[in-house]
Amino acid sequence: MTSWNGKPYHSLDYMLRQMFGEKIYKVTLNGGMTCPNRDGKLGERGCIFCSAGGSGDFAASASLSITEQIRQQIQMLSAKRPIHKYIAYFQAYTNTYAPVEYLERIFTEAIQNPDICAISIGTRPDCLEEPVIRLLSRLNQIKPVWVELGLQTIHEHTARYIRRGYPLSCFDQAMQSLHQAGLDVIVHTILGLPGETSRDVLDTMKYLNACQIQGIKLQLLHVLSGTDLAADYQTGKFSVLDREEYIDLVIRCLEHLDPSIVIHRVTGDGPKDLLIAPLWASRKREVLNLLHHQMKEQGSYQGKAFIQV
Repeated sequence: MTSWNGKPYHSLDYMLRQMFGEKIYKVTLNGGMTCPNRDGKLGERGCIFCSAGGSGDFAASASLSITEQIRQQIQMLSAKRPIHKYIAYFQAYTNTYAPVEYLERIFTEAIQNPDICAISIGTRPDCLEEPVIRLLSRLNQIKPVWVELGLQTIHEHTARYIRRGYPLSCFDQAMQSLHQAGLDVIVHTILGLPGETSRDVLDTMKYLNACQIQGIKLQLLHVLSGTDLAADYQTGKFSVLDREEYIDLVIRCLEHLDPSIVIHRVTGDGPKDLLIAPLWASRKREVLNLLHHQMKEQGSYQGKAFIQV
């Protein structure tokens, strides 16, 4: 297969239309949690690239109930277009880093909402204890539950620099447990991390092919104001990818990825008021159009260079 509803990769929109028969939108929720990389358990400053909002800068306010967060976001989204179904996306910070009783309450509140067709939970592989996985497995019998893991890279030297806080073996163990529980996994990766070459990035893609993941997010490295990454960037310790370099790297990643893996993201949405670099990243539609054009010109598509092991 070389085209998925006209796109040269297995897009999330294609998968959702196959699964639910129509276009689906996300409501971004805030469960009011923190992160072991911020509360002192592992560290206090978070991952080096993470904003004060815990990468949930577009999420709703944690002061509202889950039901009210969903209601407000649906009201805003449906004012622009007719929408019938939504995914509840728990995005900010680490969304399994809380007592399992609390997690059960907020996840159940989301999954029982009649407008919600699935829930997606952003978390860390070191915050998936057995009771939490059992809970997610039970909820998965009601509506689809996806677990999103922030891996970013398989390379330990980079992981230490970005202060990820767990080894690759922890990710491997979490993947095994989630697979055994029948849960779909979406993995977050960052392209353009300081010190990483194109080969390093492709090695991460090849590793994830072997992990039998269901989805992936290819995220451009954003340098955000107020982060330790910004301090390193402003003192000249690294440079960011230009637009052409990034598009070329995304194309190579897609070509090496198993075509069964759903592509949830090929760039990112950094908050414009915090974005220091690269500034071209704020023109997301332009980037996507150029990516699709380049892939068409090159006869490129997801899996073109994929080798089944």
